[in-house]
Amino acid sequence: MAEEEITDQQELFEHYRFTADPGQSLLRIDKYLCARLESTSRTRIQNAASAGNILVNNKTVKPNYKVKPGDIVQVVLPTPPREIELIPENILLNIIYEDEDVVVVNKEPGMVVHPAYGNYTGTLVNALMWHFKDLPLFQTGELRPGLVHRLDKNTSGILVIAKNELSLNRLSKQFYDRTTDRKYVALLWGIPEPHEGTITGNVGRNIRDRKIMQVFPDGNQGKTAITHYKLIEDLGYVSIVECRLETGRTHQIRVHFSFIRHPVFNDDEYGGDQILKGTTFTKYQQFVKNCFKILPRQALHARSLAFDHPVTGKRLSFESELPDDMKQVIEKWRNYTSTRKTQ
Repeated sequence: MAEEEITDQQELFEHYRFTADPGQSLLRIDKYLCARLESTSRTRIQNAASAGNILVNNKTVKPNYKVKPGDIVQVVLPTPPREIELIPENILLNIIYEDEDVVVVNKEPGMVVHPAYGNYTGTLVNALMWHFKDLPLFQTGELRPGLVHRLDKNTSGILVIAKNELSLNRLSKQFYDRTTDRKYVALLWGIPEPHEGTITGNVGRNIRDRKIMQVFPDGNQGKTAITHYKLIEDLGYVSIVECRLETGRTHQIRVHFSFIRHPVFNDDEYGGDQILKGTTFTKYQQFVKNCFKILPRQALHARSLAFDHPVTGKRLSFESELPDDMKQVIEKWRNYTSTRKTQ
């Protein structure tokens, strides 16, 4: 959510749940939680409450809310509870903006965002743990410190990371409330019709393969997913589209375009790594295979991100150029298309 396409990540995870005793006297919720979360500061709890991450009876409350007998108190955060130990690693990051509260990174293709099964080292989080080892947020041992959304391993582009608790909570709420603006560029098989439109369809784990996602068009399973797109360039058998995410489910763009039979070029999980359009001529087949070699991943790039600064409230916007592998393949298709037109 996510990721993409991270997820971008709009899901909130329950970290703690308490039920107030029948004899509970009226007590401010920050004091109530401080007494039960010994390793958590009152400031941290107040920041979480201010950002809407503390619920009582499924409703957000302010730090001065007074807990009553029978109240169900939840602490929800944008990251799952800690699962594995994180190891700081001195990995170079392409940082395009940084201040005391946030850092914006242009992620290279091939970098995993956070540790998970099979990828415990070499991730963006391992790098962040090294670069920001003096910041309290990156000393908590949580699995995804500072992350409010994410990108798939082989999707390149812009990510924002929080540098403190207050920023983490406020940015998470923006992604949850869908007030950010995220645009992607994708190279697709075929030309989508209409040239501008919206793809809807709940996205959830594939019933047969839990590593990938699928669309549930009837809405009985998965979570709401909305992708807006428009055609940027028609290249004959492939096309360049701009996508704007309204939601941020895992693999959202990739699975949505696969669902409408225009998978992302060379997406090996959703059918884009097959030659789906064009001729059977050997020369054409070899041309596509050469493109696959230049771009050994899905042709998807998170080009821009806009959000409100979590402290100043100022709207910030960032863009990044297409990476070289996508540029080269797009140029090859342009040349191929122009050659065909002149024949």
